[in-house]
Amino acid sequence: MTVIFGQTFTGISIGAVLLLIALGLSLTFGQMNVINMAHGEFIMAGAYTTYVLQKSISSAGLSLLVALPVAFLVSGALGALLEWLLIRRLYLRPLDTLLVTWGVSLMLQQLARDIFGAPNVQTRAPELLTGNITVIGGDDPLTFANSRLFILGLAIAAVVALSLTLRLTPLGRRIRAVVQNRDLAEVSGISTGRVDRTAFFIGSGLAGVAGVALTLVGPIGPTMGTNVIIDAFLVIVVGGIGQLKGSVIVAFVLGVLQSVLEYSTTVSVAKVLVLVAIVAFLQWRPQGLYTLRTRSLV
Repeated sequence: MTVIFGQTFTGISIGAVLLLIALGLSLTFGQMNVINMAHGEFIMAGAYTTYVLQKSISSAGLSLLVALPVAFLVSGALGALLEWLLIRRLYLRPLDTLLVTWGVSLMLQQLARDIFGAPNVQTRAPELLTGNITVIGGDDPLTFANSRLFILGLAIAAVVALSLTLRLTPLGRRIRAVVQNRDLAEVSGISTGRVDRTAFFIGSGLAGVAGVALTLVGPIGPTMGTNVIIDAFLVIVVGGIGQLKGSVIVAFVLGVLQSVLEYSTTVSVAKVLVLVAIVAFLQWRPQGLYTLRTRSLV
């Protein structure tokens, strides 16, 4: 039972990381149909924001708390700038957005190398997040890492905040209207351009928050975004384009599945088996776990 609970928690923690990585992308990809390959670099920007703040704030705990809103603003500003400069000219051309944002991602990686250097760097975790919580003692104890619990709580808080924003605020209603039928929303007086830019700011800002969380998992480097962007797209596609609840479910299912397979095989084999399971699922249900209900006539 200890092994089962331990692997389940490991899978849930992996799922929380996947969810944080994919959460912002579910908003921009789902609403605007923009294949943003630079989303990983916005995650990198959030991680480096934490690194920079720790240089000026001696307390690791305080710097982490400050980094969360600052990383959201920094990555959000980068996303809004990208949308204003390039993306707004490429709507309804998803392949063009893929190529353009891929080029932007390479530029941002090189910019990070020029500023911070090519080698990976490490941030200091707060003392409160370096230990473990023992739930079951004895000869075979069950322990939960504090850092993983923090990431899980952060992922839940981000999902709740985004859900409440989309459901209860005027901005959320405008975003949902644009998602369901862009043309009808525009003739109804909604400024779709402003909504797109705001949604891109929020989605990119959530990527920055994910970058802060990833500093507790491993080192920071210019290519760290490349290592996670594919997983983010897999969560979005399998969960259903633009479906937040689908992304939440799929992130945790994939996390638990990967954890179980890693325990019985190896990390590389587990990743291959997870990918095979995703391909098989999409062959059966290509639209993903959930589909968007629309009033569109086409």
